[in-house]
Amino acid sequence: MKIKEIHKLAINLGIKADFRGAEGVQGFLDNKKKRLEKLSEKEKDEFDKEALENPYLDSRILNISQDKEIKKVLVGIDIDPSELLLAKELGNIDLVIGHHPLGKGLAHLADVMDLQCDVLNFYGVPINIAEGLMKEKISEVARGVNSSNHQRTPDAAKLLKINLINIHTPADNLAAKFLKLKIDEKNPHTIAELIDLLKEIPEYKQALKIGAGPKIFVGSEENRCGRIALTEITGGTEGNPKLFEKMAQAGIGTVIGMHVSEEQKKEAETAHLNVVIAGHISSDSLGMNLFLDELEKQGIEIIPCSGFTRISRISQTG
Repeated sequence: MKIKEIHKLAINLGIKADFRGAEGVQGFLDNKKKRLEKLSEKEKDEFDKEALENPYLDSRILNISQDKEIKKVLVGIDIDPSELLLAKELGNIDLVIGHHPLGKGLAHLADVMDLQCDVLNFYGVPINIAEGLMKEKISEVARGVNSSNHQRTPDAAKLLKINLINIHTPADNLAAKFLKLKIDEKNPHTIAELIDLLKEIPEYKQALKIGAGPKIFVGSEENRCGRIALTEITGGTEGNPKLFEKMAQAGIGTVIGMHVSEEQKKEAETAHLNVVIAGHISSDSLGMNLFLDELEKQGIEIIPCSGFTRISRISQTG
């Protein structure tokens, strides 16, 4: 596979796992086209044309030094110049794949957060409330990443002549869909049963060994789950803390996430919501593994680094 084919595969897998469904994602892209048509010629020239085909602008091809057939990849949760130097030292690495956004992907992190509105609506939060509260958070995130040194790692990749991409929301979508299917199948009654379910998943089982396994952040093992929502697994980053009250009003009893801030924790306590943190890096590893299984099927060798735990499900599925 070539680099563009790998990136396109990730985007397509992300769309298939998206809570909005293929039609919802296409509607999101169509709205981008409509916005483009209304822009002035100067604004059109500045518009990121990739937004018309890629619904996940936090997931990008960041540098192509050699557009060749990819045989071996180095994969990490966070990639910075030190991981690129590691790739150079290891040798024969055709492509470095990061999970968390870099370069243009980081600059456009806020763009993917509209997904959270649809996920919340999927679980019963009225779309007008979800959009209203998420607008505040999206604006906050956009301001926050604006000051980042976005191009530090892509610039290093260019100097070192290393191919570099990152896959963020598509992998998070895969993790969210995987967890939803598991939960729907097992239908845990109590928080203890939910924690046991998560601990059966290999990525979380491995995380337990290093003290980073699933944890109850709000609630107790004896609490009944009620309706379980995966509103904190995909969609860029954490949502607006005020949404916890709206989730409780929508009939949600338990939220599963990767991480929560102290402000979110307090809001969840006030709303009497259970919050279970599956784990941040372990959840990232889960999503990346589901994507990388497709690369492994193509004979691509995967070398893990930077917190990424490689667990293949190829042998399990044949």
